[in-house]
Amino acid sequence: MPNTTSPFAIKNIRLFIAFRIFFNARFYYPVFTILFLDFGLSIEQFALLNTVWAITIVCAEVPSGALADILGRKYLIVATSLLMVMEMCLLAFVPLGNGTLIFWAFLLNRILSGLAEAMASGADEAIAYDSLVTEGDPENWPKVLSLQMRLRSIASILTMTIGALLYDPKVVSTLLTWFGFNLEISQQTSMRFPIYLTLVLAIFATITAFKMVEHKSEEQQNSNFTTLTAFKKTWEAARWIGRTPFALAIILFGMCYDHILRMIVTMTSQYFRLIDLPEASFGIIGSGMGLLGLVAPKIAEKMAINNSPKTNMYWVSAITLLGLIGLTGFVPYWGILPMGLIFVGLMFVSFFTSHYLNQITESHQRATVLSFKGLAFNLGYGLIGFFFAVLITQLRSQGASTHPDWSQLEVENYAFIEGIGWFPWYAVICLAILFLFCRHSLKGTDVHRKAPDN
Repeated sequence: MPNTTSPFAIKNIRLFIAFRIFFNARFYYPVFTILFLDFGLSIEQFALLNTVWAITIVCAEVPSGALADILGRKYLIVATSLLMVMEMCLLAFVPLGNGTLIFWAFLLNRILSGLAEAMASGADEAIAYDSLVTEGDPENWPKVLSLQMRLRSIASILTMTIGALLYDPKVVSTLLTWFGFNLEISQQTSMRFPIYLTLVLAIFATITAFKMVEHKSEEQQNSNFTTLTAFKKTWEAARWIGRTPFALAIILFGMCYDHILRMIVTMTSQYFRLIDLPEASFGIIGSGMGLLGLVAPKIAEKMAINNSPKTNMYWVSAITLLGLIGLTGFVPYWGILPMGLIFVGLMFVSFFTSHYLNQITESHQRATVLSFKGLAFNLGYGLIGFFFAVLITQLRSQGASTHPDWSQLEVENYAFIEGIGWFPWYAVICLAILFLFCRHSLKGTDVHRKAPDN
């Protein structure tokens, strides 16, 4: 008989939701790029630092998942939150004026941030899902995912709005005047306020991580950890994915959608500028996109319950392609609508990959398998970022040679517009290849088979 207890009555489920909110809702996200620049770094250094971040995640993703399955998920979650505290302290307290010191502080920040992202990936989901199997009904996992995503969206709206406001020294000075303080705040002072607030969230995440309770399996209790054990665990999970067509299909389709959609999302500010939206509206628009997170997860929950995985895959494909095709028009103002589809598609991908992978994966290797998912997603994101940069370089050179009378800004805009035009075709090719591959590999398999509860 399924356990009728509400999943939210389970302590680890509530802590999982709280941890996701504290770890992911960061006040500096709406000013992420200009934060680096205002500290004195160049665009080239910004690109290099984020490449280091992606490489760190790729290198640490799967080993961290194996460690979580061997040593226990709570250890990794606690380590994740402590790394977040350390990365935020670096930005909060690094002195200004020394460019070399600032660069190395940001470099270490990106490495610690990448390690934290890798360690969080899979471990928090695994401990929450296992608690649901033990104390509740795993059929309620879509409800947990839905509420978690909606609460994260609310937190994101609040943190992005507050972070963008506090970053502006004029706004901060005005607020202080209202409270009777006649102080002039400089940009070098106000730019740290979103960082300080994110540091507070990091401390809350650490407290939440320590409160989690993990009931270790007999294998974990009796395990004597060695490097060989970690490699063996990783190899076993990789073989299982290779022998389980549905798991491989989830990861491949998820990677296909994720790396395309996430690449578009990282370039929203440039896209908004080219559809004639004022820069002052970007923060409000970001919060508006966050409102989609209040609706999309609930829709995804219903779809996961009522539709087959194949049907949901078709829906995500349609949303992705419609969004990408809509972006290529760069329609002034109204071009914001296809960007909304991009955000919805990304939420659906996150929801469905988590739901289906947790549903079919056994407990003893759940964190490792989820880490393979994270590895694939970040590897795809890193590769498309590299190839898009190469494409933009070629298009910029082509624009400059074809239109020598254009200014540098006009050439840059031309390259970006033409580059976005490649995305729908790239998505169609990737999806067509995956459809053919999965049609063959999934033939005769039962994709709804669930892992035994253990």
